[in-house]
Amino acid sequence: MTETMDKQLKLIIEALLFTSVKPLSDKDIRACIPEESQARILEALSDLKAEYEDMDRSFVIREVAQRFQVRTRAEYAPYILQMLKTSPTRLSKAALETLSIIAYKQPILRQEVERLRGVDVGGIIRTLLEKDLIKIMGRKNLPGRPLIYGTTKKFLEVFDLKSIDSLPKLKEVKEFGIEEKGTEVPLKEVLADEGSDESPQ
Repeated sequence: MTETMDKQLKLIIEALLFTSVKPLSDKDIRACIPEESQARILEALSDLKAEYEDMDRSFVIREVAQRFQVRTRAEYAPYILQMLKTSPTRLSKAALETLSIIAYKQPILRQEVERLRGVDVGGIIRTLLEKDLIKIMGRKNLPGRPLIYGTTKKFLEVFDLKSIDSLPKLKEVKEFGIEEKGTEVPLKEVLADEGSDESPQ
């Protein structure tokens, strides 16, 4: 392959990443350019990531939920939010605690979450389902066939995780929140407060 063809492949992938409203897997990209091999697409993605880092631009390519996405660096979020005349909001502490339990203990029953938290979590689970941060994974073979919950791909995207194995170890976690991780998140994916008394941050 010539240098010109390599550059063209990177430009095509770059255009797809910038245009897509969701992260793309290498298979998604190959579906748009089937004449290219998966290996060459992955190589081009790696080159693009390195080029963006070397150029020290305001954006980077991140691998989240085993997919690739162009993301603005976290330090520029206040300026973009000012342009959009909005402010980032977050889940309540109770919702984050519930989400962290589900993330670390999945697959898990609602009753098991409530036993760990010591309070009813029905409303919070509904909120997390509505935000597509958790999903119903099935039913457990127990009386009443209770629902089993786990996290979603969007959860990985929002918290900038390649996979669930990328979660920090429990002993490393003081508070499980977006701000404390300092992660880059797509601005359109900013989480809304679930309706607690907490003010948006």
